[in-house]
Parts: sequence; C-alpha cells; structure tokens
Amino acid sequence: MQDQKLAILGGGNMGGALLRGILEKKVLQPKNVIVIDVDTALLDSIKTEHGVAVSTDAKEAIADVDAVMLAVKPQVLPQLLGDIKSVLRPEQLVLSIVAGLKGTYIQHALGQNNPVVRIMPNIAATVQRSASAITACEPATAEHLTFANDLLSAVGAVVEVAEAQMDAVTGLSGSGPAFVYTFIEALIDGGVRMGLTRPVARTLAIATVRGAAELVEVSGEHPGILRDRVTTPGGTTIAGLQALEEGAFRATVIHGVEAATERSAELGAIPKSR
Repeated sequence: MQDQKLAILGGGNMGGALLRGILEKKVLQPKNVIVIDVDTALLDSIKTEHGVAVSTDAKEAIADVDAVMLAVKPQVLPQLLGDIKSVLRPEQLVLSIVAGLKGTYIQHALGQNNPVVRIMPNIAATVQRSASAITACEPATAEHLTFANDLLSAVGAVVEVAEAQMDAVTGLSGSGPAFVYTFIEALIDGGVRMGLTRPVARTLAIATVRGAAELVEVSGEHPGILRDRVTTPGGTTIAGLQALEEGAFRATVIHGVEAATERSAELGAIPKSR
C-alpha cells in the first residue's frame, strides 16, 4: 500500500484534510504523494508542512502515479477532466470526492474506461472524525475499493454503499454537520435564554452532543431506547421533547436530509451549469 503513488488534485480544505490524515496514519509515504493546485502560496505551505511534492501542472504531475484524487470544486471539474484526459492512462484509478457527479460522467469526460471510486467524506475529516462513504464504479475492483477504504479510514469511519445511494450519503453525512452545528447553536442559545452565560452554555452544549453521540456508538443501542432512559414520567425531558415535537423537530430534520439529497441529484444532472 505504501508503495502506491497518489496525486491529489486540489489542496483546499478537504484535499488538505485527507492528505494530513493519510500521512499521519502512515497510509502512504510523503515521497509517494503529490498535490496539485493553482494556489502557489497554498502549495508552498503544504510542501513545508508535509514534505510532499507539489505542482501547478496537473498533466505533468499525474504521469507516474497509480491513483488520481479529484478534490476540486464541482464547477472546476469539467475543465480539469478535459485537461488531464490526454495524459491519464486507462489503468489509473480515479478517486472523486465531487458531490453528485457519477462515475460514468467522469469516465465519459475522460474518454476512456478508467476505474472510478467515488468517495464522500465530510468536513469532520479536518479533525479525523469524518463519516465517509465509498462506492466502486466499473471496472473498479475490490482492490481499488480497499485502497480507497484505507485512505478514508485515515480520517474517520467508512462505509461502502451502492452508487445510487451516494446522493443520500451527501444529504445525510455530507450536509449533516451543518444540521448538527445549527442544533448546537440552538442549544447554546436556549441555555443563554434560560440564564447561563454563553461560554458555559457552549461548553455544556458541545459536551452534551459529543457524549450523546459516543454513547449511541459505544452502546450499540437504538437512539430511542437511550432517549427513553433519560425521559422520566412527568419530568423535565418529556416536557422538552413535547416542545420539540410540537415544532416538528424530527420531521424537519428528515426533510432537511431529503432536500439535500435531492439537490445533490440535481447538481449531478447538470454539471456544466454549476
């Protein structure tokens, strides 16, 4: 695995987070990674911090690598694929973190039947706590999936899904952190509303969300069972839960995931207009 060579096209937030995790967990050696970006100041910083090769020339940089990771904005991808199609070899693996765009779109844009593995990490990759999904697009093999899994495992949890489910992954774990941040903010504001100082409310809200999530993971029990253990008859928690239900809390969250999923599908259908 460490002998595999990887080119990361895009050194921004997500590309940089994946790079950091991959190197810290020693999945790949720095000498076998190259980062390509148009921002020379960013590249200088990446080279200094991580000791990897950097370049502004994608065509030259991908010539000798085994895998190419597409970590650019969706609106940049069509031009990037057009730029590299003449030098990319058919056997080179293409890893894509671009939301919405299917493997067949990438293969068609490249003009050859490259193996493609779509990967969907989320922003928590920056602290190596990502919830990530991977899916293979033919002719990608189990070996290609294993490679992608090893890379993503460096920044958090990984699940394998069918490509048809990737929009739902985007709606849940891709957009989900923003929903959680909104919930944390609301908890803090609720504490302030009830007389706590903002620093105290912030500390309590963050610890509450982190602890509750960890308990779900460690116990393996259904969230509803854990909720019922906190909810005593006639107590404070049931009063709060009633207020949440009156505000359609659960239905609103479900609709949020649904809307984000549908938007991901829409974006995948119109890549050139982004």
